[in-house]
Amino acid sequence: MKTLTIGLVITVSAFAATMAFGDDLYNEMNMKPLTPEQSAKLRTERDAAKAQWGKMSTSQKDAVKKAAREKRLGELNAIELVGQNDDMTDMTKAETAQQKAEREGAKAKWAAMTPDQKAAVRKGAQQKKAADLNAMERVGQDDDMGRYFSY
Repeated sequence: MKTLTIGLVITVSAFAATMAFGDDLYNEMNMKPLTPEQSAKLRTERDAAKAQWGKMSTSQKDAVKKAAREKRLGELNAIELVGQNDDMTDMTKAETAQQKAEREGAKAKWAAMTPDQKAAVRKGAQQKKAADLNAMERVGQDDDMGRYFSY
């Protein structure tokens, strides 16, 4: 009898929670359409802004864009800011070409190495990485499951 009561209580609770969440979702999605007056006002504001933008010089446009970017970046949280700083679109074509040439050169150099040279480079990179770790990172590396398995 207890199991039946518990099952009934859980079912009723789940149903009530579903109804409560569903009602909130429906209310958030229930947007009222704009009135013709609101649409006309917004349209005139947009047209005025476009006309003002057309009158601006290139340097003024750049200043406005820079200010908007700084405002937007100021409103980001730490994680979003890291994502913004990791943007690859800021490179020019010349910088991209230089990076590509460096990458191709490194690949060619790697392909020309003997297996012993490759092993020495890997070992040196691992030693450098281990030397760059702080104390907390070293503890994490020491507790790695890789020490139990041979790769």
